[in-house]
This record gives sequence, structure tokens and C-alpha cells, in this order.
Amino acid sequence: MPRTTQRTRVIPLADAPGERSKWGRPARTVYLWAIVELLLVTNPWQISSALRVKALRAFGADIGHGVIFRPRTRVKFPWNLHIGNDCWIGEGVWFHNQDHVTLGNNVVLSQETFLTTGSHAHRRDMALITAPIHIEDGCWVTTRCIILGGTHLGQSVLVTPMTVVSGRIPAGKIVGTPGAVILGDRFPETTTDNTDDTDTTGADQ
Repeated sequence: MPRTTQRTRVIPLADAPGERSKWGRPARTVYLWAIVELLLVTNPWQISSALRVKALRAFGADIGHGVIFRPRTRVKFPWNLHIGNDCWIGEGVWFHNQDHVTLGNNVVLSQETFLTTGSHAHRRDMALITAPIHIEDGCWVTTRCIILGGTHLGQSVLVTPMTVVSGRIPAGKIVGTPGAVILGDRFPETTTDNTDDTDTTGADQ
């Protein structure tokens, strides 16, 4: 029998709603912030944490005292950023905050962690949908983690490196990705059993 291929619906991105409704400021403010961010916040050669904090506050960020902002950080919309006292923001941390991101006191975000409040209506029209992020006092989010919109980390949660977090995590917990797990053979023809070539990586899901 001839093999038939089932076609799946494709959402036309040209018709997708824009994101400007989430900007929260006039376009001129957003564009001006993009320039200031590049010069004073993301700039790897700019060594003054105090100057970064001043620039963020000037554009509406709510930042407490004793906050350290390392180089190469990014903040999409500073008016959606709320940081308590004595927090450390590591090099390369990215606040992709189309919704509000709130950090309590004594929070550490280590190098290159990515916080994103946005997603898309992937079954409908790819419209932007957002949810806030809340990180309570004493949390440590270690290097290269991803914190998704709608996440709430309870007090003193520790997130281990390279972990993706969503939902509510109770206070005092350690959360992380399990260690390396063998999923199958890279080259099935070298095995001695009668395995088929079914994908076990989950890449097709």
C-alpha cells in the first residue's frame, strides 16, 4: 500500500498578534531603554554596579539597597523588575520580563540564568501570553538555570545548575535536574539484541 503522510496545521506567524500590548510604556521609552541597556547594563566593560542600578531605577525598576548587578546582564522592561535588599545578580543574567519579576531579599541569581515570563498560545494563534515570577527571600538560583513564567520559589529554595523550573516550589527545598540517564544506543546496528529504531529521546514529542 502507498504510504500516506498526514499533514498538520501550521499557524501563520504573519497573522500572529504583536507583543506591544505588554510593553507598558510608549515606544519611545522602550527604544530609549534599549540604548541605555546596551551602554550601561549589558556592556561587559562597564564595571560599576551602582551605575547599572541607577540606570535601571531611572527607568522604573524597584531595587533595594546593597544590590550587586554584574556585567552583561539584560533587562527587557525595567519597570517590571522588583528586587529587594542585598541581592546578587550574576554576570549574564537575563530578565526577559514582559510580566513582573519580583525578588525578595538576599536572593542570588548566578551566571547566565534566564528568567522569562512570556510564552505563546501555541494551539491558537501564537499570541503572547505572560505570567509573573516570584522568588522569595534567601533563594539561590545557580548558573544557567531557566525560570519560567508563573514560577514561585519559596523562601531559601536552591536551584541546581542547568535546571528548568516552573510552578510552585516549597520553601527550603533543593530542586534540580536528575543526573545523566542512558536512553538508548546512538548506533543501534552495533547492538546484539533485536531493537528497532524507535526514537527514545523524546525529540518527536
